[in-house]
Amino acid sequence: MTLAEALQAGWYGKGRLPWWCYPLAGLYGAVIAVRRALYRAGMLRAVRLSCPVIVVGNITTGGTGKTPLTLALVDALRARGYRPGVVSRGYGGTQREPLLLGDAPNPSEVGDEPALIRTTGVPVAVGRDRPAAAQLLVNQGCDVLIADDGLQHYRLARDIEICVIDGERRFGNAQLLPAGPLREPLSRLDVVDFRICNGGDPQTGEVLMLLRGGVVRALVDGHERAIAHFSGMRVHAVAAIGNPHRFFASLEAQGIHVIAHPLDDHHAFVPADFAFGDDLPVLMTEKDAIKCRGFAKTNWSSVPVKAELPVSFYDELSTRIRSKTR
Repeated sequence: MTLAEALQAGWYGKGRLPWWCYPLAGLYGAVIAVRRALYRAGMLRAVRLSCPVIVVGNITTGGTGKTPLTLALVDALRARGYRPGVVSRGYGGTQREPLLLGDAPNPSEVGDEPALIRTTGVPVAVGRDRPAAAQLLVNQGCDVLIADDGLQHYRLARDIEICVIDGERRFGNAQLLPAGPLREPLSRLDVVDFRICNGGDPQTGEVLMLLRGGVVRALVDGHERAIAHFSGMRVHAVAAIGNPHRFFASLEAQGIHVIAHPLDDHHAFVPADFAFGDDLPVLMTEKDAIKCRGFAKTNWSSVPVKAELPVSFYDELSTRIRSKTR
């Protein structure tokens, strides 16, 4: 078991944590408290843009469903007449300077999530300097921006904050890193505008989000077929996402016999990762598939999902955007 696996086991009640986690968590908590205080006092300055900024993020490590929500927000905003753009740090890529993505960006350069989001046709910008990257989108005519995974990036001023919560794992032991999975204290939830619960049982004040997926899409030619086609079959399931076991469980719920291959989030795939020694089908997430198309085989497929949320959520979001329009 790696250190990361041991820590996660401790966070979610399946193991014991090393003693040194607790003093480090105290130090981490002090640092983030001071940092927030400096921004509130104006000693650290946030950059405010000329259009509303929606931040999508979470307060825990690991995947919670931010990217499917971002894609759903893009669709909903377009349907309501907005011209959205998405800004991201480009985690997992090598791009440092602000860059407006082209039509076929290289995931290894700009990051897997921005490359996936760009496939929808929405303008996407990446860069370590997020305000500068976001300004590129404003210059392109975007009238509302979505900051993907930006809840803790206070340098980009925001108008609306959306926190995504893993409805199954919730907040584990509710401790700060590294003694727990929290990036910020639970009290941070009191000041966000929306709390989105991905699956599970939403608590008071949370909006339920469900991820739906009924098809698989071949990486080589884009051919689609019902996921039920794989029911009763053994497949290799590959996932390099924050919570790969959620993906494996979704396949098993379809009656698929999964041979699980979890990898680190944002893993840079190479053909050797798929040297399984047989010809069984390979299923993976869309985020992983976008990094594998250059060497994919005919029996490799992605399993796209779509986030479903109440219309009332989008209506309330639109109302808040209008109130923030400058």
